[in-house]
Amino acid sequence: MEKLMSKGDRVFTVLVYAFLIVFTLLILFPLFYVVSTSFAPEGDYYRGFFLIPSSWTLEAYQYLLYNPSFVSAFKSSVVITIFGTIISMTLTSLMAYGLSERWLKGRSVINFLILFTMLFSGGLIPTYLVVSGLHLVDTYWALWLPGAVSAFSVIVIRGFFTSLPYELKESARIDGCGEWRLFAALILPLSKPVIATFTLFGIVGNWNTYFSAVIYLNDGSKWPLQVFLRQMLILEDEKIGELAEALFTYTPAARMAAILITALPLLVIYPFLQKYFNKGMFIGSLKG
Repeated sequence: MEKLMSKGDRVFTVLVYAFLIVFTLLILFPLFYVVSTSFAPEGDYYRGFFLIPSSWTLEAYQYLLYNPSFVSAFKSSVVITIFGTIISMTLTSLMAYGLSERWLKGRSVINFLILFTMLFSGGLIPTYLVVSGLHLVDTYWALWLPGAVSAFSVIVIRGFFTSLPYELKESARIDGCGEWRLFAALILPLSKPVIATFTLFGIVGNWNTYFSAVIYLNDGSKWPLQVFLRQMLILEDEKIGELAEALFTYTPAARMAAILITALPLLVIYPFLQKYFNKGMFIGSLKG
């Protein structure tokens, strides 16, 4: 039989639920406002603040989907995200696999150098000079290569690989399995939690790329969505490159619709990878 709560416990429980409800409403309110504004007709903006539009319309979404500048920015974000994540996960997982193997000579030194890079940054100007010297400015490679391998990701994924039974890998080698096949057919399938976790990190990071794009991409047709949104929301009174004409025609509904479309891919992807998140992070961190 459950113990009855005292008066103090009941009051505390009510206060906790009240706080959580208020906190949840504060989080959901901006999202609700963005959604309702994106479906509102243009006339609603002249009657002041509102939460529910007088009528629901898809004009803002239709305008964006037929706008060449927005479509170009969306395509750029998709390209940057897909190839950036593939490059990052390929290089990171291969490096982590090598460092997890006992036969690798000098792996302690390499591990120390990896940790050392977490303490000191290469700096913005030296990085730009290297990228410029390699003639990567105004190309997507300038966004992909400088941050392709993360020290934190290598350490955690290496820890996960190390947690796998060493005897299992030795048995596969005895049966004639080469290193590439061992990595692709055995290690990666067993490492779905940590691979999915850092794939999610890579997708979010590449999709939200802004600072690097501003620095390295001069061609407006290559700008990703985050740069495009800034021009739309903050710098709309300035003529910037090829977006000048479009910026002066964006209504508040179009801006809110652009924000929702930008956030939608991550909202769709996250539920499929979220189940691996905790397991991948904790196991990799503990063993690392």
